[in-house]
Amino acid sequence: MFIKEFLMISCIICSKNMMQRIFIIFLFALVSCSQKNEPKAKDQLYLPTKHIALEGLNHPWSISFLSENEALISEKDGNLLRVDLETKEKHIVKGFPTDLTDSIRVIHFGDNSGIFEVLLDNDFKKNQWIYLAYTAKKKGLGTTTKVVRAKFDKDSLYNHETLLVAEPYTKEYFHYGGGMTFGTDEKLYITIGERLFWERDEPEIPIAQDVTDKRGKIYRINPDGSIPEDNPDFGPNAVPGIYALGIRNTQGIAVQPETGKIWFTEHGTIQGDEINILKAGANYGWPNVTTGRLRSNDYNPPKLEDVTFTAPTWFWTHTVAPTGLTFYTGKEFPIWKNNLFVPGLSRGSLWRFRIEDETIKSAEELFIDDRVRIRKVKQSPNGKLYILTDEDNGKLIEIKTQ
Repeated sequence: MFIKEFLMISCIICSKNMMQRIFIIFLFALVSCSQKNEPKAKDQLYLPTKHIALEGLNHPWSISFLSENEALISEKDGNLLRVDLETKEKHIVKGFPTDLTDSIRVIHFGDNSGIFEVLLDNDFKKNQWIYLAYTAKKKGLGTTTKVVRAKFDKDSLYNHETLLVAEPYTKEYFHYGGGMTFGTDEKLYITIGERLFWERDEPEIPIAQDVTDKRGKIYRINPDGSIPEDNPDFGPNAVPGIYALGIRNTQGIAVQPETGKIWFTEHGTIQGDEINILKAGANYGWPNVTTGRLRSNDYNPPKLEDVTFTAPTWFWTHTVAPTGLTFYTGKEFPIWKNNLFVPGLSRGSLWRFRIEDETIKSAEELFIDDRVRIRKVKQSPNGKLYILTDEDNGKLIEIKTQ
């Protein structure tokens, strides 16, 4: 700026032509005005802000868009809702499976039961199938994670089909998992937690390492519940449909649009929260290996022979409690294109990751001055970015530029 001013003033002093002097002074004025009105730096132009799109939700867990302004939202402590983002109307979807357990949060704050993922079939407009993960109860036995699909029409569910019941039913009310996504291969991927709070309660073969136990695994099934022939082989006694094992409590799972790779989050105990890339037949190590610490100091996992553990792509050195993640492909934030967004319950985190191939190159924590527990981050059909807050008065919040 100062160099330009110096050059122009020098020209004026040296010029012998009055008209030339006037012209140069005019140019100088234009340059000065343009400098005063210079646009803000790129990072200031794209500074994210929160805008409430909908509130009054009962600990919302998941959202699937029926259109840009209409969506299905699952409430962990409530109902399956159809919501209108323009009118702000909420409609309870009738016909939910009758074995849904009542949340006991009022008795124990740590209760994790309720409605989890709601997911539309890739061909939803033609077949009307939606997929639901939730906590099912069986009298006298307890609860477990269950996945069903049903037809959706006019705020009602019908033609229910059970796809997976993660037996056994137990009296534990922790770590159900409940995340789901469709891969680019048209298969349904489901996360099931291992359900234990204390590692000292593990059986001789840890639950997540036992291929005969349905808990602590990620499944890959066909949309109708049948098992794909090209699934990995875990042996003749393995539970059908297992795609990976060694899972503690994965709630978030999402496809990377650029590559078709599936990424998922994992809850640790004392630290140990992770981001992983799903690989066929992989063993992610729980409870034998963790990037954090075990809750039971007196527990020593058994040594497993001929087992290779898959290391996480990323892990935090503090507790984040990461949940439902997504990849951003919208237009409002061009510098965020293809970045991974991961929300967290602990500390109220929202993280943005820049990725190259399978390597996380940088991480940014957003809204550190306005923290709130976040259960899900999701993109609308038109590329708008939303978060669901895990509160009694839960909110759907749109992330926008200033």
